[in-house]
Amino acid sequence: MEIPGRYSMEPDFQPLKLMAGPMKNLGDLAALLNHDFSDPDLLKAAVTHSSLVKGKGNKPSRPDYDRLEFLGDRVLGLVISEELFRRFPNAESGQLSRRYNAQVRRETLAEIGLEMGLQDYIQMAGDLAASGGRENPAILEDVMEAIIAALYLDGGMRVARSFIKLKWWPRFDRKDASKKDAKSALQEWLAKNGRVLPVYAVVEETGPDHDRKFKVMVTVEGFSSTTGSGSSKRSAEQKAAAKMLKELQGE
Repeated sequence: MEIPGRYSMEPDFQPLKLMAGPMKNLGDLAALLNHDFSDPDLLKAAVTHSSLVKGKGNKPSRPDYDRLEFLGDRVLGLVISEELFRRFPNAESGQLSRRYNAQVRRETLAEIGLEMGLQDYIQMAGDLAASGGRENPAILEDVMEAIIAALYLDGGMRVARSFIKLKWWPRFDRKDASKKDAKSALQEWLAKNGRVLPVYAVVEETGPDHDRKFKVMVTVEGFSSTTGSGSSKRSAEQKAAAKMLKELQGE
């Protein structure tokens, strides 16, 4: 029954999801990227989190960055791989892999995003923004990859490569760029000592989608398992591997 003088609401009415805090103009972001988009909707989608666009039936009411970050991850990987191959002609594949992993890991993308002030352009639901969503490393990683995809789709590989060159090239010569990570070190130790390779398994996953926590267990035949926790599966695996390596080397 409708109340006189009031508007009736349809059963499937969806309240507007407000964005918390003032947002910078996307034109400023385009200028920061040094690219004049012929299709501005690509850039808009690249900085739009799914929490803002989910409509009836959990279907997006407009594009978000989900598909773009898939493509951007591949574009970034190709450009970084090619540059490492050219820049370090005498490096073995293992050394190149360590340098590659250092450049494409979540922490690196999030760091670059924060340096750019990218968090000020990310559009998301107010409750997620209020809980620190714009500074979340996983979200910053996805948005960085989505922006690379938007540049690639709008301007081609030359434009995408130019942006990656500007933000990533200075990092190639850092002292820790080729540092061996714990998983690689563990695998090499086991191979050198004639042991079976380790097995990793996620044993616990907690927290909301924008702030997941992972607990990973690594098992090596003949030894007690070790665990590690982190904000991504990769970081949890690294911590578990570091603990295992420490135990093995302390025999």
